[in-house]
Amino acid sequence: MVDLKQGEMPVVRELRDFDTHSGNLLERLVFNHRALFIALIALVTLVLGYMAVTRLEMRPAFEKMIPHGDPYIRNYLDNRAALRGLGNSVRVVVENPDGDIFDPAYIDSLRQISDQLFLSHGVDRAWMKSLWSPAVRWTEVTEEGFQGGPVMPDGYDGKPESIAQLRQNIARAGIVGSLVGNDFRSSMLVVPLLDRDSATGKGIDYREFSRALDDLRLKYEYLGDARPFAAGEEGKGPVRLHVIGFAKLVGDLIDGLVRVMLFFGLAVVTAFVIILFYTRCLRSSLLVIGCSLLAVVWQLGLVAWLGYALDPYSILVPFLIFAIGVSHATQKMNGIMQDIGRGTHKQVAARNTFRRLFLAGVTALLSDAVGFAVLMLIDIPVIQDLAIAASIGVAVLIFTSLLMMPVALSYVGVSQRAAERALREERQVDRQQGIGKLWALLDHFTERRWATIALAVAALLGVGGLLVSQHLQIGDLDAGAPELRADSRYNRDNAYITSHYALSSDLFAVMVKTAPEGCLNYRTLILADRLGWALQQHDGVQATTSLVNAVRQITAGTYEGNPKFASLQRNQDVLNYAAQQASVNTPELFNTECSLMPVIAFLKDHKAQTLDEVAGIAENFARANSTPDRQFLLAAGSAGIEAATNRVVREANHRMLFYVYAAVGIFCLITFRSWRATLVALLPLVLTSILCEALMVVMGIGVKVATLPVIALGVGIGVDYALYLLSVQLQMQRAGLPLSVAYQQAVAFTGKVVALVGVTLAAGVITWAWSPIKFQADMGILLTFMFLWNMLGALILIPALSHFLLGGKKL
Repeated sequence: MVDLKQGEMPVVRELRDFDTHSGNLLERLVFNHRALFIALIALVTLVLGYMAVTRLEMRPAFEKMIPHGDPYIRNYLDNRAALRGLGNSVRVVVENPDGDIFDPAYIDSLRQISDQLFLSHGVDRAWMKSLWSPAVRWTEVTEEGFQGGPVMPDGYDGKPESIAQLRQNIARAGIVGSLVGNDFRSSMLVVPLLDRDSATGKGIDYREFSRALDDLRLKYEYLGDARPFAAGEEGKGPVRLHVIGFAKLVGDLIDGLVRVMLFFGLAVVTAFVIILFYTRCLRSSLLVIGCSLLAVVWQLGLVAWLGYALDPYSILVPFLIFAIGVSHATQKMNGIMQDIGRGTHKQVAARNTFRRLFLAGVTALLSDAVGFAVLMLIDIPVIQDLAIAASIGVAVLIFTSLLMMPVALSYVGVSQRAAERALREERQVDRQQGIGKLWALLDHFTERRWATIALAVAALLGVGGLLVSQHLQIGDLDAGAPELRADSRYNRDNAYITSHYALSSDLFAVMVKTAPEGCLNYRTLILADRLGWALQQHDGVQATTSLVNAVRQITAGTYEGNPKFASLQRNQDVLNYAAQQASVNTPELFNTECSLMPVIAFLKDHKAQTLDEVAGIAENFARANSTPDRQFLLAAGSAGIEAATNRVVREANHRMLFYVYAAVGIFCLITFRSWRATLVALLPLVLTSILCEALMVVMGIGVKVATLPVIALGVGIGVDYALYLLSVQLQMQRAGLPLSVAYQQAVAFTGKVVALVGVTLAAGVITWAWSPIKFQADMGILLTFMFLWNMLGALILIPALSHFLLGGKKL
């Protein structure tokens, strides 16, 4: 019978009594050349640290958020040049808090804001709209025929006559509720953005663009007073700016990363304090934190070296790498401390711990890496980049936590007080005294009665969690931006715009594609009109617009405004004339070849249910009416793109978990060489995933690009716990020890650290719940749950499952 503590790894008090040429090739290579190994680690750290500091960029991109392989997105990208007003855009509403828009001072401020936005980098100037834009026009029918012109009067001078003319032009143009607020106290600037800055040829820097918007707000709303601006309060200036759009949302998230980093730092400090309290050894606690942070530096440096960038949705990956690193490094520290406490020389203790735990550690990290890598199968570039960053981070942990940590401890060792305390706790476990009583309590779960109760409770939780998780929704569940707090300035701005404008910024567009000049075909216009009518029947659609609306209006105008002629005429000459007029007033309604026209629906919100139902109506219509020469293609507009993203997320959600568990299962099978042991490791993780989805339902969190990877990443943390605990338990059982004793040995050697790491990491991330960034707060709560539940699953469910699957079985 082999005793892990004494038989297999005998106490070696003097280094001369140890055969330094023993062990496998990797052990000899690393430990017999420790100084060279540490020098190489230091050199690599300097190089990668330099790259992380000088080359790493925060570079979010609109196109990285959308699934390029989805049919909706392929249709949009194929026809993007003809839909330049229906892609990525920002809406800026300028409010007069003390009057209406017909105040000369307000109009002058609006002109200055419009000019500055027009000249901003990355703006698609030809399609920008505001009251000062020449493309925003009015049209009316008179006795002489049509009259029209820009809404802003020519030669506007701020005098009462010009103001009266502006008021009349706004009424003629029919833009109240779209570009002018329902209460006439504000007006909107629609600012479409290019994919690349025409001046530099590079992608738009959303952080700089958001700061340019903030500069406008600081200048005009806050009159240069940064104090209320920094506090997120409304300004006291003559105008008030409300800004929404992807660029502003991402900019706000990037600006919030400073606070995210503060919470990250707090989690690191919390982890250090708890580990120090447990070990009473400053040097080893610093090494655990240092090696884990070293992995983060390497990861960021490699990400920069490979040409990748960070974005607000992958910024939490470095903390996950830190958390996994803490888990592995603490296991190494604990093993070395125990051996030193029994009298073994520190270098021999480091090599003994390396031999015992390297296979379990490298298997866990490879499982994590492959599990994260399967996220690349999801056709959303930002998730694929996250998968690459996470896989790189896990790979470098092999060097920093599995190799560097024991090598460093072979030099510095642990304090005598810490070693004696570790030995005393070990004896308490053996005698079931002091803290040993708690670990002895866990041993009861290897008995049939306790195991049955534990598994029955787990089954009830699993069934209940599964029932609740059926209500898990895809996409956004609330209006505004769920990544930010409800009281954030962005969401307050969104609420203002929604309540003061009849038409929202959530546009769902169906593209009608024909042969050149085919969009004016009578049958095509009739079908486009019917599609608009079908969409309007949904409660979530505020209104629809298309070339049909313009043709109707202009046709009626040619007949002296007679409402009887506000219809689609079969005469092609009438249709051609109407289109020629529409090309001046509403050029965004069809392209120059008249081969593509969008049918645009204005949605009341972008909640998942609204998007799914509207997309369903459009898809049914497209299937029934598309022909080879007339196709109805989904989808463009902000809501159309989000609908496509939701479809991909829905399909990937459980498929992703299947791939992650398959990868982890294969590695567990290779490591344990037992399908029963693999089930014992995986079943607690499955329960964690089910309960995590149920928790998302309770918290009102939808599955979207930002939250999709979290559950899969949580599996990576849990499998570490299971592999360390089971690898020791199986080793003892295969050596002939009964399950109860084997589990006691596993708890004494690795189980205590599993509990320590679970509590340590949970205590660190729970502070995120108070983050001003709701996305981070939600992730903090979910990660806290996964850290704790994975820990409990490992300590309670593994012995309970082992009783039925591994007790008395030949392993």
